[in-house]
Amino acid sequence: MRVTGPVTLATRNAGKLVELQALCPGELELRLLPSQPAPPEVDEDQDSYLGNARKKACAIAAFTGGAALADDSGLEVDALPGELGVRSARYGGPGLDDAGRCARLLDTMRGVRARAARFRCVLVLADGEQWVSAEGTLEGEITDAPRGGAGFGYDPVFLLPERGCTLAELAAAEKNALSHRAAAMRALVAQLRGDHALKIPR
Repeated sequence: MRVTGPVTLATRNAGKLVELQALCPGELELRLLPSQPAPPEVDEDQDSYLGNARKKACAIAAFTGGAALADDSGLEVDALPGELGVRSARYGGPGLDDAGRCARLLDTMRGVRARAARFRCVLVLADGEQWVSAEGTLEGEITDAPRGGAGFGYDPVFLLPERGCTLAELAAAEKNALSHRAAAMRALVAQLRGDHALKIPR
């Protein structure tokens, strides 16, 4: 696989661009998905993180005519097999926001002693018909109540036992250093560096 020039993120989320740029300084020339011409709407209807990330990356690579990077991630709770995962953003139904989904999860977990959970992220970098993927995880537990005001999604209810705090209680730099997305990016960059035919912008 050979990548030259900028890599388009399969998102228009500027916050995600900043986060991913911080995770691969000097390795990939990342840019946001342009709004014009209108990019294709990609339905995340696959039953795996890899399936969704690959579908998005390949669609945007075809649209831009260059390399594209996409991710799919979610929360997995051992006591609730299959309930979140690739459906984490839709957990509890379409009417809930982040706080509502956290509340729904805590309500469902009330009285459950086994609270092990993990965040999982899969990144796919696609260019033409070629693609490469990498995965990262972050192990933790579900709290009894939300804690912290930083982060987003399920961060306020995701406890890091060895630190005694939730992801939402960490500074952004701390979270980015240990997150599932950071682990996935490190694994992806390691693969790219191992490909001697790969050309990475410096």
